[in-house]
Amino acid sequence: MQKRVLGKNGLEVSALGLGCMGTSFSYGPPKDRQEMITLLRTAVERGISFFDTAEVYGPFTNEKLVGEALAPLRDQVVIATKFGFNTDVDPRGTQGAPVLNSRPEHIKQVAEASLKRLRIEAIDLFYQHRVDPDVPIEEVAGAVKELIWDGKVKHFGLSEAGVQTIRRAHAVQPVAAVQNEYSLWWRRPEEELLAVLEELGIGLVAYSPLGKGFLTGTINGSTTFDSSDFRSILPRFTHEALQANQAMIDLLAAIAAQKQATPAQIALAWLLAQRPWIVPIPGITRLERLEENIAAVAIELTGNDLAEINRAAAQITLQGGRYPEQLEQMTGL
Repeated sequence: MQKRVLGKNGLEVSALGLGCMGTSFSYGPPKDRQEMITLLRTAVERGISFFDTAEVYGPFTNEKLVGEALAPLRDQVVIATKFGFNTDVDPRGTQGAPVLNSRPEHIKQVAEASLKRLRIEAIDLFYQHRVDPDVPIEEVAGAVKELIWDGKVKHFGLSEAGVQTIRRAHAVQPVAAVQNEYSLWWRRPEEELLAVLEELGIGLVAYSPLGKGFLTGTINGSTTFDSSDFRSILPRFTHEALQANQAMIDLLAAIAAQKQATPAQIALAWLLAQRPWIVPIPGITRLERLEENIAAVAIELTGNDLAEINRAAAQITLQGGRYPEQLEQMTGL
């Protein structure tokens, strides 16, 4: 597995990471715990060293799962987790806005609890999950800086933060990585974010690089989602939006046929080709998807390939918001 570096302080990770949320939360009924533990350990065997979780996934159940799975392999992995919500309120609920909490004392409490659940001595990468408008970002960065001084955190990250927030945080404590949704069906980071990250030497961790499963080509207008599946409330996963957005899958399928690959592999290869400091973290719950995603790292897209994809993608108008309004309004603060 190829390696990539996030930030300027030597945080080296596999070129492809693994988003762990779906192994216990959000994408349908909970999966078999032992099967997911085996899957995460198999990912390490296959060369993946970067694992992403959060206290709010569950809450808490995902960190516990990741901790149990990776404890025997601690010296081989980089574990990222997140703070920033009140965990007594489900931030993915449809009623009202999620409850944010990035007060410094809360950040430190979360760190202590996450360390125990993850069974580690230090959190490799600690993200603010969403920007809290009630707490100056300088105070947030200062709290994480203290945790780094205390040896409880190694690197600081931000998720879905606006560029001015990133600059202000970075001035207090260097930011190793910004986590943001980025894929062929969500390209807003190209407007401002990528240039600022390049300027400051910050890595980008791309979550939902396969469009929450849409870019795999396995979802179409007739697909239905269980009420326990987060996608059941997402505007881009309505019947009408899925039908309208099928043109993106047709494009990926055409490129994939030329490369003897799958649409998912082309989508990941495209993302890896954008910058050498971008690390996608697709989520998986099945071994065959793990193998498929890992194979994408070896696919080389030429300049002509990328230009062809970009030209064709520019002709496609994707329909549907990526989140309900109360969740979308929390991004880019």
